[in-house]
Amino acid sequence: MSRHIIIRTVLAGSAVAVLAALTGCGGPGHAAAGASSSASGSVTPLTPSPSSPSSSAAPGSTSPAPPKSTSGDNVPPGGTVKASPVLEYYTGAKDRSIALTFDDGPSPVWTPKILAVLAKYHAHATFCEIGPNARANLAMVKAIRAAGDRLCDHSVSHNEAMSKWSIARQTYEIAGAQAMIEAAGGSGTEVGWFRAPGGDFSPLNRQIAAEHGLRPLAWSVDSEDWKRPGVAKILGNVHRELSNGAIVLMHDGGGDRSQTVAALKQLLPQLVHAGYAFDFPAK
Repeated sequence: MSRHIIIRTVLAGSAVAVLAALTGCGGPGHAAAGASSSASGSVTPLTPSPSSPSSSAAPGSTSPAPPKSTSGDNVPPGGTVKASPVLEYYTGAKDRSIALTFDDGPSPVWTPKILAVLAKYHAHATFCEIGPNARANLAMVKAIRAAGDRLCDHSVSHNEAMSKWSIARQTYEIAGAQAMIEAAGGSGTEVGWFRAPGGDFSPLNRQIAAEHGLRPLAWSVDSEDWKRPGVAKILGNVHRELSNGAIVLMHDGGGDRSQTVAALKQLLPQLVHAGYAFDFPAK
């Protein structure tokens, strides 16, 4: 069944505008750092309902710890759950391994630098991508795949209050970004997880993600690189919270990530020396 038919099933009568956006070049919302219209990544804003918040949050500007809620309430009826809607904070590994994750990309500037550092230390990571950013940077999505790294859905518009939107709009944010990332990566591209912008998870958007085969992905270690606090602070944040099976939050998009790259150049040899291996989150 095509993704358009799946989305039609989930959204029923309200899906007409969403399907038109998916089949065309545009879509609701806007990308990181005010991505303006371009031949490779134009985004047509969708006017939210009166009860919907505006899409004004800049990716990477804030990143609070996601709420530790449980699944089972306020979920959409029907549908086939293809993945667990339970938030994943740890990989579940008991050995000395961690999962590195990078949000808000891909970026033509910072993603290649991060991939180069990862390759130097034979490390792998999961990249949580904003849909229009993936569509505008096809080469970066393909480079992530070629390096043996994994892809995660980080929504279409990166609005940190998306949990307040309608089922139709949240479904577009999740399924729309998934479709953009898969198209950017080419044949055989798999997107295994969904990370809500700013950790704005709810039982509803976790269930929507699960119905599209995406595991809701949280984190247990926040490097706080999104604050740009300096390399020493980023390293201290990671080491302070590190444990076996930890999922580490960092960023490769959403603004200047020079501190992230510099911190990673020190962090990876430190982790290797400490005996850590690099894993992916469970699916």
